[in-house]
Amino acid sequence: MAETPFAITEPPAQTGQEKLEAGTPLPNYDVSTDQSTTSRIWGHMLEDVRPSGFVEFELVLLTFFTGIQDAISFPDFHCFASNQTGNTVFLLVALVLPWLDGDQFYVPNIGAALGFFLLGGWVTGQVSHIVGPRMRLWLWCCNLIQSALVFVAAALQFKYGVVPQGGQAVMVVGLLAFASGSQVVQSRSMKMTEISTAMATAAWVDLIIDPKLFHVRNRPRTRRIMFLLALAGGSLLGAGVYRTVGSAAAILISAAGKFVVAIMYLFNSADRPKKTDAGDNC
Repeated sequence: MAETPFAITEPPAQTGQEKLEAGTPLPNYDVSTDQSTTSRIWGHMLEDVRPSGFVEFELVLLTFFTGIQDAISFPDFHCFASNQTGNTVFLLVALVLPWLDGDQFYVPNIGAALGFFLLGGWVTGQVSHIVGPRMRLWLWCCNLIQSALVFVAAALQFKYGVVPQGGQAVMVVGLLAFASGSQVVQSRSMKMTEISTAMATAAWVDLIIDPKLFHVRNRPRTRRIMFLLALAGGSLLGAGVYRTVGSAAAILISAAGKFVVAIMYLFNSADRPKKTDAGDNC
């Protein structure tokens, strides 16, 4: 009697749920990698920036771009966006000689420059006391805001042209002055008062009375010289751009430079906390 051959059948394919129940290993995805990267970035932004030669370079750059601003603010608006010594004198002269308003200077522009400069310094200084004046995130945000304000001022100049008096003039002067006031406060937080980024009078006086003026190693003297040269160089460039292209282009260059410095703050070295002896904690 002939035997009937058995039919060879394959087992039914398992569904995804059955494979999971059977213990099939799943692709390994380590969530901690993303979390650790985010934590490192956040920790980097919360570090205090250490005063260093790189910070000196950044402050010198800011001084250079401040010189560009003041070189165009006076011929356009008859006031200074950053140098408040001149604005203070003009404002007081206007109280005694009001007929000079509109001829030698414009009182609303001067008032806006001085007022917004002080406002920018006050806001930046008071918030710095709360968050920490040298926190990288704070410095980065401040410089981005300052750059944005100057970019807006440049955009107004490009779109509407130079308007020496009136609402637009007050707006442009106010934007530039607020950014400058904030910038000066930040420079002081770096413990490098020799590079104020704006005012030159104190730097000139401190330079010429320095008892170690001609010593080879004299960091404060060197900082003052770098500051004065940067301010002079920025003023010359600003005047040249103003003469050939116009004030809007000069303000745009200043805004772009401030933005570059804001990015540079991301790469400053951190101020590491000092190690204390075990006995100090007892």
